[in-house]
Amino acid sequence: MDYSKQLIEKFHNKTARVAVMGMGYVGLPFATVFAEAGFTVTGVDPVKDKMDRVNRGESYIMDVPAEKVAGLVKKGKLKGTTDYSVLANIDAVAICVPTPLRQTGDPDLSFIVSAAEGLAPYVHAGMVVVLESSTYPGTTRELMLPILTEKSHLKVGEELFVAFSPERVDPGRTDWTTKNTPKVIGGMTEKCTEVAAAWYGQALDTVVPVSSTEVAEMAKLLENTFRMINIGFVNELALMCDRLGVDVWEVIDAAATKPFGFMKFQPGPGLGGHCIPIDPLYLSWKLRSLNYTARFIELASEINTSMPRFAVTRVQDALNDHEKALKGSNVLVLGAAYKPDIDDLRESPSIDVIRLLQQKGAKVSYHDPYIPHIKQDSWEISSVTDLMAAVKAADCVVIVTNHKVYDYVTILKEAKLIVDTRNALGKLGFKNPKVVRL
Repeated sequence: MDYSKQLIEKFHNKTARVAVMGMGYVGLPFATVFAEAGFTVTGVDPVKDKMDRVNRGESYIMDVPAEKVAGLVKKGKLKGTTDYSVLANIDAVAICVPTPLRQTGDPDLSFIVSAAEGLAPYVHAGMVVVLESSTYPGTTRELMLPILTEKSHLKVGEELFVAFSPERVDPGRTDWTTKNTPKVIGGMTEKCTEVAAAWYGQALDTVVPVSSTEVAEMAKLLENTFRMINIGFVNELALMCDRLGVDVWEVIDAAATKPFGFMKFQPGPGLGGHCIPIDPLYLSWKLRSLNYTARFIELASEINTSMPRFAVTRVQDALNDHEKALKGSNVLVLGAAYKPDIDDLRESPSIDVIRLLQQKGAKVSYHDPYIPHIKQDSWEISSVTDLMAAVKAADCVVIVTNHKVYDYVTILKEAKLIVDTRNALGKLGFKNPKVVRL
């Protein structure tokens, strides 16, 4: 039997049954896009509360409207479950689980292993499996594939089709989404790539096939390492400009007037999110196992991780210039999310800034319209309810996340002192005696 031909026919006529393992920031948008394209999609996630919410037609991801989920559930195109046995009747599986770093800086692949082990008993001939989780080159071939084939003994490229396609989700964006962002995909064999591309091509606007899983894995790391290194460079530029007494934002804006040979990056209080602070370190870790030091990555990481402490130093110096000590001062941090206009707290530098300020004796409060509460281990803090009262009461307001909903004109008017780490105030803050820019 030609399983590849059979699968491709199922994709073209939308009769293939699809499962998404891991229904988080990547998985839920992925599931809804394929359900909207006409496939019957089952979300599989061990967190029962999330699956119950999907089945009630609710959304827990800002980028996915609840109305969309409710409509797809009502049509019978989307459902959620914690029962892995449903995978026995599935034709196509996308694995969209997180890949964080351990505290030691080593890759934590436990979620991929857990998903693969959960899928393994139900792998069957005529199935395609695509790993979406960002990871180091070789993960699909060296780690996931052996788990899937250890007991099934299926022939890859003939009976079982395995590929890697890096997720390119950027939370909060409306111009580039899961559907219209070009999708790189590389299979274990040429036939694997063909089958996986045929599947993705039914719901995504552009599919970009490459020659192997390793190329696809490396492409994702290149994308995010490029950003991480350039952000590291512009963060170091901010440190240099501070020493030189030059405004870094004015320097960047001036350089950006060049119509060629320059790409604008902006400094900040640190890196956040699910990709840029983490993915390059996967590559660095992999290269260390091959006796190679990824020097650009290591240096950029060192600079980027130092930025929360630099931001706190700016606060301390700004208060000192206003004849106040940081210890005992009321400091209000604006924004907890790692980027504007989202509710994503993953790897957010705001947490480091808040905790460093607390360690230095400041009385810290924060406000974020999207994140009412932060809890990590035994440490927790809640967003203030009255923003402007907190602004007026603060000895210093620190803008860490530049949410668009903030009325910066009024905040500037009411605040005693502002440390703007994101240039949120723009020209309003330039040479304003109440404003210190990063």
